[in-house]
Amino acid sequence: MPLALWALTLSAFAIGTTEFVIVGLIPDVAASLGVSVPSAGLLVSVYALGVAVGAPLLTALTARVPRKKLLIGLMLLFTAGNLVASIAPGYGALMAARVLTGLAHGVFFSIGSTIATSLVPKEKAASAIALMFTGLTVALVTGVPLGTWIGQQFGWQSTFLAVALLGVIAMIGSALLVPRTIGGAKPASLAKQFAVLKQPRLLLVYAITTLGYGGSFIAFTYLAPILQDVAGFAPSSVGLVMLVYGVSVAAGNIWGGRLADKKGPVRALQIVFALLAAVLAVLSFTAPHPVLVVATVLAWGAVAFGNVPALQLYVVQRAERDVPQAVDMASGLNIAAFNLGIALGAWGGGLVLKHLGLMATPPIGALIVVGALLLTTLAGRLDRNDARRIKPAVKQAELV
Repeated sequence: MPLALWALTLSAFAIGTTEFVIVGLIPDVAASLGVSVPSAGLLVSVYALGVAVGAPLLTALTARVPRKKLLIGLMLLFTAGNLVASIAPGYGALMAARVLTGLAHGVFFSIGSTIATSLVPKEKAASAIALMFTGLTVALVTGVPLGTWIGQQFGWQSTFLAVALLGVIAMIGSALLVPRTIGGAKPASLAKQFAVLKQPRLLLVYAITTLGYGGSFIAFTYLAPILQDVAGFAPSSVGLVMLVYGVSVAAGNIWGGRLADKKGPVRALQIVFALLAAVLAVLSFTAPHPVLVVATVLAWGAVAFGNVPALQLYVVQRAERDVPQAVDMASGLNIAAFNLGIALGAWGGGLVLKHLGLMATPPIGALIVVGALLLTTLAGRLDRNDARRIKPAVKQAELV
């Protein structure tokens, strides 16, 4: 694989770290800024909203910008956002910094796959995309727990400063290694973006993504308070538990992809969502017990992100049927749906915490995931109805 691809992977690692590291630092941020834990949890929501807006809209608006210039500009914006976060004098400034970095995140992953495939021969395209997205997985395994530890030892501001340094290194790597003539996708107008949203079956998949991903974040956003206040872990131990979670996520991504290849996306999603809802329900009972809660978090990681490969595959398959001229845009909008789920999950989790208490977040999250499971079952039934209608038409065409 070319060195330029490793620059993209480092960028993905930095972006993944800054998105999720805040989860382990929420109690510290709340205490430092004098805000409530639910208010600190909104820092997850505003970032995800920045991604959700940036992915479809800014990608379309920057479609004619040369890819290398855009990539460097995005990492510059990402670095600036983290620098502002590291010196933020208050809650409002930190909110604004999170939005800035979220905007960069959305566009980066919308164009990243195109750039990655342009760097390698066609037969290595899938491997190139997989390598770039490995940066996100590695961020959960190493970046998030390390960033949590840095923040707890030296102050949460130091975590964002460290991530900004990663952004500088990634930006320099992209400037030196990414070819100036790198190709890009055909310019996509906003009208074409919104045309995807006129497809009911794609909207159903986006709803599944939002609920299935967001339900987990109702509880995950407040994992650090659960570990400290309910399980009795010391703040310094939270990073280790996050490491356990990250390793499990890495394995779950591989398992989820293989399951989708073997059983198809709909059946794979049904299995993953059923397991995820069960794990969240179990968390309500295991949280007070340190050993059991770590085992539950391990199981949680294995299924929490296992839905991603199947969801992305399902969107591409549906888009190829419904809007074959806009498959990339449909996939990009699913990235927006993922982050809309994160935003709503973190916001909803704050409301649950405020009105029902901290330990109400896992069962409420489980109920939301069950909703995604029901929508997935509906989508599968609609697919089977389509297949039954198509078969007679094909036979009739063969007779003619």
